[in-house]
Amino acid sequence: MADHDRADDESLPSFLAPVPTTLEDLGLRFAWLVVAINLAGTAFGFWYYAGQFTETTAALWPWVPDSPLATLFIALAIAAWKLGREQPWLTALAFFGNVVLGLWTPYTLLAFADSYASLPVWMYHFLFWSHLAMVVQALVLHRISDFPVWAVAVAAVWYWSNLIVDYFVPVVGDPHHTIIPVGRETPMFLEADALGVIAAGEVTFVLLALFLALAIRVKKLDLSRAATG
Repeated sequence: MADHDRADDESLPSFLAPVPTTLEDLGLRFAWLVVAINLAGTAFGFWYYAGQFTETTAALWPWVPDSPLATLFIALAIAAWKLGREQPWLTALAFFGNVVLGLWTPYTLLAFADSYASLPVWMYHFLFWSHLAMVVQALVLHRISDFPVWAVAVAAVWYWSNLIVDYFVPVVGDPHHTIIPVGRETPMFLEADALGVIAAGEVTFVLLALFLALAIRVKKLDLSRAATG
């Protein structure tokens, strides 16, 4: 579905759709360019994680390239919509992935700022701002999907499995995570260790994505009822 011609009173409230409508329209108008940019980001991400694949048992490979998978999800979701075959489960995965990883990476860069000081300045800023851009594009996906509950459930299950494997109940060996710039038990603020700090961030962002997706669903249903009532 698309709502390019929606009436102003059918718009979502700003806390659910904070991206200006003109920017939303621009992104949808140049959707194939957005797809291409995300595919390029996916390729870069798989290159970035190449070493992690060699260091990680094959059973955990699906959870290694988290950000590249998120950009791949949104590229495929937008492409499917442009072809008139929007897949709600894929759009939900794209929404969750781009909200969660788009926020988690800048959070991690800030939480471990001292450790990341050795990164080239251009790489630091590229990682920081490109991931925040992922959040922006995720917040436009309400324009192409109603986020049915079953599709949100698919995305929630996948990203909760990511949390479990990364931080709590590893499938194989120790808790798995792609990048922690210090030892997992390194003391951090509020008496938390390093693994706990990044786990707290990701749990928070998964819950945020779940709330936003379901809130968008409820609000769209309310608007639909108001329009037909």
